[in-house]
Amino acid sequence: MITSGGNPITVIALLAFAAAFLAFSNGANDNFKGFATVWGSETLSFRRALVLATGATVLGGIASLVIAESLLQQFSGKGLVGDELANTPGFALAVAGGAATTVMLATRLGFPISTTHALVGGLVGAGLAQSETPINLANLGTGFVLPLLSSPFISAGLGYAAYRLLRAARERNARMPTLSSAATTEIAHTRTLDGVHLLSASVICFARGVNDTPKLAALLLASQLVSGTGSALVVTVAMGAGGWLLSRRVAETMSHRINRLDTGQGVSANLITAALVLFASRLGMPVSTTHVSVGSIIGTGGAAGTLHGQVVRNVLLSWVATLPISAGIAYAISWVV
Repeated sequence: MITSGGNPITVIALLAFAAAFLAFSNGANDNFKGFATVWGSETLSFRRALVLATGATVLGGIASLVIAESLLQQFSGKGLVGDELANTPGFALAVAGGAATTVMLATRLGFPISTTHALVGGLVGAGLAQSETPINLANLGTGFVLPLLSSPFISAGLGYAAYRLLRAARERNARMPTLSSAATTEIAHTRTLDGVHLLSASVICFARGVNDTPKLAALLLASQLVSGTGSALVVTVAMGAGGWLLSRRVAETMSHRINRLDTGQGVSANLITAALVLFASRLGMPVSTTHVSVGSIIGTGGAAGTLHGQVVRNVLLSWVATLPISAGIAYAISWVV
């Protein structure tokens, strides 16, 4: 079993690497979540969208130092297992290793999964292997599982409603102008939608940085090599690098395979995603940007009748598999290392 004794230098070094690798994997899988609708609706090219997505994510990571401090403590494992175990580098190593391996595997397969979900699996697997007391199931349910399970359904419902309302408003406005001004009005509406679309996409990536950075920094902080601020900055840089280098496959799934997106769907999905993720970050709730953004895209696609059912099913199955795979890997790391 992993402990902080025996060979602590090796454990701490492995923990620092695993935490940084998890941040890198998180960036690769999550970086494009806000701009998936922008590329999918052909509002921007992939390269231009990637630049904006990475920049907004990095800014969100820096801002997390003041906006989402409560998440730093929540994902240390305190309240789920005993405080003494949660503070050990060995426990954090198993959590980070299980989550990082799961997220990178999904990234290479093109599945947009939740790093938050993988972290919860890592916490459970490491807790089962290392804790001498039972896991706090009540805290697991209310503090982790409930927000993760409910958020995609809420975002899908709101995305469905938002797209229907936006489409009705556009159809009503299209009937109002005279024939001579119809073309001018449509151009103005398109430019406005594009502007709102880009702004909402940037807010989502910013919000993702705010929400995810503290969760990953909590693991690096357990190495005691850097301070809380230093941990957040290391995680932010690693997330940006992963997103810049390896986000293409997940971007293709979200932008082109789940739903046949147009600008109206993109704006509707992004506004809902940005609002829910920022609201959850402020309350310290560990929602998944992946679940919220994909749920919103599914909701708007359902309203427009443009969903690709087979792809949606495969993505949902990858979500179901995330927690047990991450828990199993974390459990194995706890014994092998």
